[in-house]
Amino acid sequence: MENENIENNVPVSEPASKDTEADKMLKRRFISGMLIGALCAMFVFFAGAIFFILTNGVHAGGQNENGVLNSETVKKVKMLENLVDTNYYKDDVDKSTEAEGIYKGLIESLGDPYSVYYTADELEELKAVTKGVYYGIGAYVGMDQEKNVPVITGIMEGSPAADSGLMEGDIIAEVNKESIQGLTLDEVVAKIKGEKGTSVHLTLIRDGSVDNVEVDVIRNEIQVPTVTTELLKDGIGYLKISEFDEITTDQFTEGLAELRASGIKGLMIDLRSNPGGNLVTVCDIARQLLPKGNIVYTVDREGNKQDYTCDGTRQIDIPVVVLINQYSASASEILAGAIKDYGIGKLVGVKTFGKGIVQSVFDLNDGTAVKLTVSDYYTPNGYNIHGIGIEPDVEVELDIEKAQRDKIDNQKEKAIEVMKELIDK
Repeated sequence: MENENIENNVPVSEPASKDTEADKMLKRRFISGMLIGALCAMFVFFAGAIFFILTNGVHAGGQNENGVLNSETVKKVKMLENLVDTNYYKDDVDKSTEAEGIYKGLIESLGDPYSVYYTADELEELKAVTKGVYYGIGAYVGMDQEKNVPVITGIMEGSPAADSGLMEGDIIAEVNKESIQGLTLDEVVAKIKGEKGTSVHLTLIRDGSVDNVEVDVIRNEIQVPTVTTELLKDGIGYLKISEFDEITTDQFTEGLAELRASGIKGLMIDLRSNPGGNLVTVCDIARQLLPKGNIVYTVDREGNKQDYTCDGTRQIDIPVVVLINQYSASASEILAGAIKDYGIGKLVGVKTFGKGIVQSVFDLNDGTAVKLTVSDYYTPNGYNIHGIGIEPDVEVELDIEKAQRDKIDNQKEKAIEVMKELIDK
């Protein structure tokens, strides 16, 4: 499950679930067939390797005439390469870049925004992000589904984005004076990220501003504080989870323990603009909250079911309120959906993003990798929320103008009201 942080609010994720036991089984199955027949050119060899991911391989010593990599497609790829070599107006075309384009194009042909081919550099960046450290500006970026534009969905405290005056709700129109129209979220995020100390220029559309807002942000190393806590009035503990990375479980456990030590009467979990992340992480956190039973279950294309369960030994014994919005995706929806299904808490905000599918990353053993969607997931009561989202129990839209101008969070204020009612029962 990804945004898909940025620096990637597709929730990397995000956006995307990392290797589970089921994923590892699929990976072993994938790797076991990786030996393919020797092909004449390195160019064709790698195209075959990528093709193999989707077709379970080709037989050694020949091509699968019923698959993508058959004699006709190999012939056409060679023809295109020759045309480029002899007719393209620049003579410094990088062959490795051409090859990467083939691999990326094959995966993009699936029409699935969550299935991605990663170059070696992109894979290293992905690994850094999932560990909670990367180079960027310290802002979360998501795709507004209604307007189909990238938007700033959150700002990390003390980050370059915060220092530069970026605001939640800012629509990104250009990066370094180049239009991002038609680009995917991953492509926009890749343009914003960069080496420490370098600058990125953002052109923003901001509510209340007649003209576009032009901002220069100096990139830096970002160590993501994925969990923050606050002790509110009336014994309410506030715990915000920005994404589900490898470091998040320990941060959540520590944050919850600190709040419980303060004698809180209720727990508010803020999942707004959380793009998702690691499936194992969200299940480990859910086990500190839920009763005995399923947290979530997945079903692959062959109908195989994988249960992720909770033994109920650490079920929370105080009222819970969960804040959600249209950018709460993937792993966020797993936690919110389970809390709602078990009836142990109230959801406040607006309907979530609706990402009910799971991705796994397959290592190609050459420094590159492919992330593929491998299954659907279902809430404990059997709901698949992909393309649908999760409805809140109490609906309240965020007043963007008040949030930006007056720093007033009306959704959080409403969640406090709901919590007080639960505590007083």
